[in-house]
Amino acid sequence: MSNKPIPTLDAGSTPAMTPSTIAELTASAARAQADPGLSEKGSRTLFTRRTQSLLGVQVISTGSYVPENVVTNEDLRDRSNFDPEWIKQRTGIVERRHVADESIATSDLCVEAATRAIRAAKIDPQQIDLVIVGTLTPDYQMPSTACLVQDKLGLDAPAFDLSAACSGFMYSLVTAGQFVATGNSKLALVIGADLLSRVADPNEQRIFPLFGDGAGAALVARGAPHQGLICYQMGSDGSAAEQLYIPHGGSKHRIDEESFITRDNYVRMDGRSVFKWAVRMLTDTIELTLEKSGMSQHDVSLFVLHQANIRIINAAMEQLGIPAEKVFNNVDKYGNTSGASIPLVLDEALNEGRIERGDTILMSGFGGGLTWATGLMRW
Repeated sequence: MSNKPIPTLDAGSTPAMTPSTIAELTASAARAQADPGLSEKGSRTLFTRRTQSLLGVQVISTGSYVPENVVTNEDLRDRSNFDPEWIKQRTGIVERRHVADESIATSDLCVEAATRAIRAAKIDPQQIDLVIVGTLTPDYQMPSTACLVQDKLGLDAPAFDLSAACSGFMYSLVTAGQFVATGNSKLALVIGADLLSRVADPNEQRIFPLFGDGAGAALVARGAPHQGLICYQMGSDGSAAEQLYIPHGGSKHRIDEESFITRDNYVRMDGRSVFKWAVRMLTDTIELTLEKSGMSQHDVSLFVLHQANIRIINAAMEQLGIPAEKVFNNVDKYGNTSGASIPLVLDEALNEGRIERGDTILMSGFGGGLTWATGLMRW
């Protein structure tokens, strides 16, 4: 064990910014909140134009974990006669990670990712005073996975889950940031984690190859005035819930013998509709977030997007004119990990030196709900 003293949190340790830069960011944040109007499509509001800002917070470290068990497209061919080339062409996915041990649950992945984030921050874990887990695959319906993580890490902190599917990490990050910004938390642990191999039908050739297992974590604390979410936007459209959902397992339809016959205990997805929605939504929400902040794509150091499908990402980036070198992708290695997707990218990008203090990062999560959340963050 090291005898070095455990460091305490110090928002002033971040790089200094000039008064003019801080003023510019504050003005951008004000513009982001100035227009509460709504965009109408037909008779139904499909896309909100409301945006907010959340400054004075920072991510002090990240950590991630994926199971060691690699499942390649060729493995799926040998096991279930899936077409490896079709998977790659339609999704960009070459391999994914699946938990091999049936005794391993989502909370176990969370603990591994959180431990790495704590180690990277070099802080005493007892400083953590809030735990939020974004997941659609909790260990149990009750208690929350976050409570199990709190116990396994030995933390003295309130803990709760947040359910927003593939937007789960972004929703959780915004929620934790609000606790921190208001002084109700000094150090929040935010985790996005999903064990999707347990909820995807192994016989469904158009769904099962998409999904992988993983977890990513971030520690959020007070930051300098210029740090945090310059502009963010969150939205939902429950009218399209059945385009991407698990029919049985909730209070509407419990899992019973019929569930196993109909396979309704597994993920159902209208792939064509979700694809079209995702491209339109991703394009619109990025344009709106940049517009409201008074920034352009040229001001963004890196785009960190939910890794659902490389064709969704490429189509949206092409429409926006964003060059490939500004987008960090790892969907080829991990597939769609839902709530874990964005923190996995963040951690990998940070470890590769693609994100530095002072950079402006655009993050966007989207998926089941339907939900989405996009944030322009000054790192």
